[in-house]
Amino acid sequence: QVQLVESGGGLVQAGGSLRLSCAASGRIFTTKAMGWFRQAPGKEREFVAAITWNADNTYYTDSVKGRFTISRDNAKNMGYLQMNSLKPEDTAVYYCTVGATAMVTTAYPYWGQGTQVTVSS
Repeated sequence: QVQLVESGGGLVQAGGSLRLSCAASGRIFTTKAMGWFRQAPGKEREFVAAITWNADNTYYTDSVKGRFTISRDNAKNMGYLQMNSLKPEDTAVYYCTVGATAMVTTAYPYWGQGTQVTVSS
């Protein structure tokens, strides 16, 4: 079992940066991939980024490539999403998740409660 708690969301102006953190409980975190998804009002939850259990590989949706960086520290049971050059269209609730390395929600059985990111123009 894994419990995930996100933090670091907030209100930022376009062009600004935020760093999201995901605190995980349970040993399974270190053996599973970690992902970040986001959901804007009226839209489906969408894949943002994923990282393999050993951080050897990372994956990003096209719209955030070059701006977002996913990372993890297994020794601390922590995951991160560094978001730079933020745009208003990045506004959403961001969710941390743990599961298989994939870009679909069904691959991830464990989810945090989400943290709101709002980017003003």
